[in-house]
Amino acid sequence: MMNANEISAINELLATPKQITIIPHRNPDGDAMGSTLGLYHFLKQLGHQATVMAPNDFPDFLAWLPGSENTLIYEKETERCQAQLNTSDLIFTLDFNALHRTGDQMGGFLATLSKTFIMIDHHQWPDSYAKYIYSDTSMSSTCEMVYHFIHFLEKQNLINETVATCIYTGLVTDTGSFRFASTTSTTHEVAADLIKRGIKNAQIHNNLFDTSSYNRLQLLGKALQNMQLLEDYKTSYITLTQDELDAYQHKKGDTEGFVNYGLSIKGIDLTAIFIENKEEGIIKISFRSQGDFDVNQFARNYFNGGGHINAAGGKSNLSLTETVNQFVTIVKETRNENS
Repeated sequence: MMNANEISAINELLATPKQITIIPHRNPDGDAMGSTLGLYHFLKQLGHQATVMAPNDFPDFLAWLPGSENTLIYEKETERCQAQLNTSDLIFTLDFNALHRTGDQMGGFLATLSKTFIMIDHHQWPDSYAKYIYSDTSMSSTCEMVYHFIHFLEKQNLINETVATCIYTGLVTDTGSFRFASTTSTTHEVAADLIKRGIKNAQIHNNLFDTSSYNRLQLLGKALQNMQLLEDYKTSYITLTQDELDAYQHKKGDTEGFVNYGLSIKGIDLTAIFIENKEEGIIKISFRSQGDFDVNQFARNYFNGGGHINAAGGKSNLSLTETVNQFVTIVKETRNENS
């Protein structure tokens, strides 16, 4: 919750037309793009010159989102983006709480700017770069927070079908279609209100989940074949090499949701997926857990990452084999310590 003074100050900032840049984290997902585009369409109605600027490309399965075609990509148009940031009056950062989450290059540039930053985010332990911080780890998604943020400003009449469509996208994706523990009665109330405002919820679900390529399904099959179990440690994990990704013409976003399959096995409460990225020279990791196993802390402690208690990400500069071996060793040690 933001206090009355902060809300008043932000309302005052937004009372006159501004140039505003809205930034999601690197490798933006449904919540990152939904929240930034939802805020973008809201701010446009207030007469602002708003721009969504993503650190790198977003996946194809989000390209249907209204306004996504206007998104600037920092990685592709660095000079133009830096000029835009230099002339911005306000910078919103959504769905992340530390500037390095935009990548070393963009994060380093953002850190040099003397601008008014406003953070809206639901991850743990926010950094202090923003003047105004709306941080709430109990929220299902940043999209749910954008919905409440607009209500704080008492401008909920501007949540039209377009804004609502973007917000609903993040609600659906970050809650695992409303099945994760972060889904609350309030989350469902927000979803109900968005449906009342005219969104085509069945079509949104279809756009997100029911349109897949043959190659993506083949890649999923390969991922499931690669799954390994550590039954004594209630753990599973999946690996995908760069060669395997290339064999199925992998596109950004194709592996979205793969990690969750490992958690669907009876008796498993911790799972991970390790994806080799030779271009960046890293192993990208996603963690999921059920119950009390804190993958946010696990990712922070061992894999240069973080996130939520039951969903987090990380990375490794070791080889895929070395990374997996490290993970298995750590799991066995930590599980034995806690047994």
